[in-house]
Amino acid sequence: MNLPNKLTILRMAMIPFFIFFLLKDMGDEKNRFIALALFIIASLTDMLDGKIARKYHLVTNFGKFMDPLADKLLVCSALICFVEMGKMASWMVIIIVSREFIISGFRLVAADNGRVIGASYWGKVKTVSQMVMICLLIADIPNAFMKYLTSIFLWASLILTIISLGDYLIKNKEVMKEQA
Repeated sequence: MNLPNKLTILRMAMIPFFIFFLLKDMGDEKNRFIALALFIIASLTDMLDGKIARKYHLVTNFGKFMDPLADKLLVCSALICFVEMGKMASWMVIIIVSREFIISGFRLVAADNGRVIGASYWGKVKTVSQMVMICLLIADIPNAFMKYLTSIFLWASLILTIISLGDYLIKNKEVMKEQA
């Protein structure tokens, strides 16, 4: 197993620890800081594994499939925790998580046809905006500007989620035609 794939597995292994500290005593500053640090480290492994894979030609089908799945697990875990913590509306989380299930299903159908669908530009922008939003929600800095900035990223993430879904469906419509 190459280094990028090990980083993807590490990111997935960090998720339970991230959730534990995010939800432990909901709002305790020390635990929130640990959760934020874990989330940032996990997010950086996402960026790092992709750069290493491309630079050293270590791109694998495992990485193309598992890297986006690891991202989805990390982000969806945080979003579900935010509903419990009262930081995010459940309908927003449902839209974001639904998009992730739809794209994962699309990738499975494509893989069944011998095709691998990698991340698109809009999918990458969506992921970055969600990760920034999650960091802002975890940090929960109590001033008006930061609350406003968090709200902007919350709505931007939701809009980018919808745009990226449309982009994937339009660019990969032949995958569904092949099944029909």
